[in-house]
Amino acid sequence: MIRVDQAGEYGATRIYAGQLAVLGDRHPAARAIHHMAAQEERHRAFFDRMIVERGVRPTLLQPFWTVAGFALGAATAAMGPDAAMACTAAVETEIDKHYAEQLEELGDSDPELSAAIVDFQAEEVEHREHALAAGAENTFGYPVLSGAIRLGCRLAIAAAKRI
Repeated sequence: MIRVDQAGEYGATRIYAGQLAVLGDRHPAARAIHHMAAQEERHRAFFDRMIVERGVRPTLLQPFWTVAGFALGAATAAMGPDAAMACTAAVETEIDKHYAEQLEELGDSDPELSAAIVDFQAEEVEHREHALAAGAENTFGYPVLSGAIRLGCRLAIAAAKRI
């Protein structure tokens, strides 16, 4: 769980970095993206610490996430701010589901990890709701784009569990 969550939070920071690289700091969406990126960075730092403390092997796919996350963020931002928000909404939909499954699996077995996941899940839902309110669904081809990104997230989660 910790390996997958660290990989996911790292990927999220890369997506936002790609979006900001294209949109720039002066774009109206930049403030919200910076806020979401800072929260993702806090989540990643927690899982980085857990990896060390619990002796968990990080995913070997991190170099791939570095490039793929940035490319996804940059590509959707290049399509426009609504598409950048569509990316966020899609990713956070899958992460919300992923965290809910983890919480069910954890039960009462790991209070520290469960508490962090509950906190982080609430922020991921906040990101999704912001993205939807900011026009994610206005993106041309939204159902296809969202579906493709969500599928990519599910594949990334499955890969990080094994590699």
